[in-house]
Amino acid sequence: MTHAAQVDTSAVPAGDMQESSRAPISRLMIGVGFLLVVLSYMVNAMDRQVFPPLLPNIRAEYGFSLEQGGLLATNFTLGMALAGLPAGYLLDRFRRKTVLLVSIAIYSLGTMATPLATGFADMTLYRVTSGFGEGMQSAAIFAAIGAFFAHRRGLAFGVIGMGYSVGVFIAPLIGVRLMSMHGTWHSPFYLFGTAGLLIAAASLLLVKTGLTEHSAEKAVSTKTYEYMPASAYNRNTIALAVHSIVSGVAIYGFLGLYPTFLITSLHYTAEQAALAMSFLGFGGMLGVLGGWLGDRVNQRNLLIMSMLAVSAISVCIYEVHAGVGLQCVFAFLMGAFGLGFIYPNTNSAMQRAVRPGQIGRASGLFVTSYYGTAAFSGLLFAALVDSFGWSRAGLLQVTALPLAGVLALVFVRPSQFNNAVR
Repeated sequence: MTHAAQVDTSAVPAGDMQESSRAPISRLMIGVGFLLVVLSYMVNAMDRQVFPPLLPNIRAEYGFSLEQGGLLATNFTLGMALAGLPAGYLLDRFRRKTVLLVSIAIYSLGTMATPLATGFADMTLYRVTSGFGEGMQSAAIFAAIGAFFAHRRGLAFGVIGMGYSVGVFIAPLIGVRLMSMHGTWHSPFYLFGTAGLLIAAASLLLVKTGLTEHSAEKAVSTKTYEYMPASAYNRNTIALAVHSIVSGVAIYGFLGLYPTFLITSLHYTAEQAALAMSFLGFGGMLGVLGGWLGDRVNQRNLLIMSMLAVSAISVCIYEVHAGVGLQCVFAFLMGAFGLGFIYPNTNSAMQRAVRPGQIGRASGLFVTSYYGTAAFSGLLFAALVDSFGWSRAGLLQVTALPLAGVLALVFVRPSQFNNAVR
């Protein structure tokens, strides 16, 4: 990804003129800073996804019901949703780097506090606190990187998504291995929380403000956006937000209880379930391909195709009582489309649906819409399992629900995106 910007100082606000007077950031420091951003998002994913494969042991220790376990597996997304719009406000008024560093510290401390819980209430508090920091970080990362790589936004988000998927891939394997070695599920939370604090310290020194504080309006200063709605909350962003809500409920409901499904319904061992969970992250590494395609094809149609693929794959997961090998293939495909295609393209499409100066609000809207109802997706899935069993519950939440997201995408008009060719 290359980056170039020409600045007309007569049309640049005072704050941006101050930014432009800084020494230009070198390619080496761009690479180092971007790598640390990706690593921080990888640790974000590890903090999120270490919980589901350890959930059977956590439930056994605390005596949680399946509904309580399902809620705990996904309620961190409530914190992310609560952080989304406030983070968008903060990003318009404070340095993105500051918001980024504070957010990493918050979710790392929340992760380290999780094993200290004495019951359901305080564990919920720690999970939501961790999610709040993760939501702030997500908004800060995507606002900063979306502005800096304005012309290759989808590809940049795909690379960040690949980092997330690496975290999804290794967190279950490391978490279950550490639990087996130490005889307790506590140690992975301490390890991942410490890793986050170390990355925050490195980012303080090595992530330059030239990377994080760039103005998207500079990178596209030769274009006019009169053809776009003036409001950040327009037809396209609302339709994308509905699609985002639907995909969050479907995908996070699946992620939160997938290991429990494999262990309780298909009678996998904890190690086999962790392996299948890791293949989700392996598939999500195709986010680079998904983001690259999103920069080159009709993004609405790509999202529609991806949602239909998620529906089809879920039928295979819940209806075909497959062995470990075939189940890993299904998990890989679910990760490829759910994490590698839908997530980065929904995020970048939301930013393309607003004028460049509004990407902070678009980033916050994406975080809130994607993670808001996803907080209760595990609880919903668990309730459906109790009422209908695993097979029908999967068909309702992970097969049928994405079709509503497809319907919302029909109302999106890519011709009004800020990267549209006029």
